[in-house]
Amino acid sequence: MNETSHPRIRKPTVSVASPLLFFAVTFAITWSFWLGAIVFGLRFDSAAGFVVLLAGLFGPGIAGIGFTYLVYDERGRRDYWDRVRDVRRIGGPWALVILFLTLVLTVIAAGLDILLGGAGATWGDAVAGVASSPLSILPAMFFATLPPLLEELGWRGYVLDRLQLTWSALGASLLLGIVWSVWHLPLFFVEGSYQHGLGVGTAAFWLFTIGIVPLSVAFTWLYNNTSRSILAVILFHGMVNFTSELVAVTQRADAFTILLWIALAVALTAVWGPKTLRGVDAVPRPPPRRTR
Repeated sequence: MNETSHPRIRKPTVSVASPLLFFAVTFAITWSFWLGAIVFGLRFDSAAGFVVLLAGLFGPGIAGIGFTYLVYDERGRRDYWDRVRDVRRIGGPWALVILFLTLVLTVIAAGLDILLGGAGATWGDAVAGVASSPLSILPAMFFATLPPLLEELGWRGYVLDRLQLTWSALGASLLLGIVWSVWHLPLFFVEGSYQHGLGVGTAAFWLFTIGIVPLSVAFTWLYNNTSRSILAVILFHGMVNFTSELVAVTQRADAFTILLWIALAVALTAVWGPKTLRGVDAVPRPPPRRTR
């Protein structure tokens, strides 16, 4: 589908199409499971805890698909699934961005740490243990595939377009980044999760929490430049996760990584423009509502 061709919208009330309602439903689904894990003392590295973790991850995807079917007509629904499946929306240069941008920033951050006398980075557990146990790669593969799919069906797949109807691309990215960061908060209080290992109020906690916001800007930049490809941001999100599993950086290198993401967000805004992050005056978005 041409990137300037957008789905018609059904005739819902304004409240149904509101991003705030999407956020409320997403948080209600996810936090009901994750807060339940806290109340009942479940660990996410146990069988029952893993099921609860997975159920919570479905929140953005379920909300994204559900609101797509509520807000858009048949053409809009087809457009949604086309953007999930159609690899042709991702050109060669953007495929390189997806595959290598995160790795390049990580290597630069590790190099800066080494220049200051640090260790820089080592291979992550997924790589270190694969020689003795090939199955040790499975957690990394899970982290790089299913969570990005379930999250991006909602975050970028649905609500980013809705936010860009009234906000600039930069403003929508920052708002979504803050919401996305807060959405992770219960994970810091459930044993067995990656976030719990970082601790609450620690330097690692703040690096994770703040780092999501500039990452959101990069995601919008990729999304808006690949004809609103949901597949592109799923893959990019997956590479961000997979890189963190493959390469374990020091805390100082991690801080450098976040600073590089912030610098990248500033550079993208300066070069491509805050209004669209595409370097043009119009951002792809749904058209006005259909009147009857």
